[in-house]
Amino acid sequence: MKVGIGLPTSLAGAAGADVVAWARLAEQAGFSTLGTIDRLVHSSWEPLTTLAAAAAVTERIGLATSILISPLRNNTALLAKQAATVDRLSGGRLTLGMAVGSRPDDFEAGQVEKAGRGARTGTQVAELRRHWADAQSGKEPAVGPAPVRPNGPELILGGHSPAAVARAARLADGWIGGGTGPMMFAQGAQAVREQWAAEGREGAPRMVALAYFALGEDAGKHTEGYLRSYYRDAGPFVEHILRGAADNPGKLRGLVGKYAEVGCDELLLMPCAGDLGQVAAAAQVLGLQG
Repeated sequence: MKVGIGLPTSLAGAAGADVVAWARLAEQAGFSTLGTIDRLVHSSWEPLTTLAAAAAVTERIGLATSILISPLRNNTALLAKQAATVDRLSGGRLTLGMAVGSRPDDFEAGQVEKAGRGARTGTQVAELRRHWADAQSGKEPAVGPAPVRPNGPELILGGHSPAAVARAARLADGWIGGGTGPMMFAQGAQAVREQWAAEGREGAPRMVALAYFALGEDAGKHTEGYLRSYYRDAGPFVEHILRGAADNPGKLRGLVGKYAEVGCDELLLMPCAGDLGQVAAAAQVLGLQG
């Protein structure tokens, strides 16, 4: 199983110089991918803009929106251009992870209708791929630039509802589960695999998951403070998220091992603390080699 790490851009007070340094350190440490999460009504940075900056200071590490709330980007042609631009900047390293989002305030602030967002996401997938294919074929006029990868950036979809699972299996290259823990991830992944087979698709979907972590002094304090803030409207579910977060080396090793056991292809460790030492500390705990 590959192990990636999130950029600290959803943490309050993240500084540009630190985010750029984090990206460089993560590549040097041997992490597989840099991830970004998405909110509108939050201090988090815009994911594709952030990954463009990371692309400029790295050479090998993957870049992933994990995830992008795509219904908030209701100009799909513009989204296709933005994603293709990051893909070209990075030499084809972008994975575009998308999901429908759930928090009403994001949609209210964006002046986007929340109802029907699942169907709109499915339409977006088809439109994105059409724009990328047109640009790569040399068709004129087309929304460019042409992505580096032959079929455009890898596209994975998230969500645990039956509709989200069906959409990922029917339309995407894979599925991404949120930070809900190995058991819920395993259930979602199995549902996607079964639906994938029922759709008659060849090969296997790529399975990606998120997990939260912090290490070092006050790791528990950082984890609780960040997750209670980020999931402030999630009700009792925040307690489940907190129980699954890793705030010491043993728990981090165990969590990574559990995800590997249930068939996760890549786990993205999302930071709850933003000091640069988190990158080296996590890499050391997991025995990564740059």
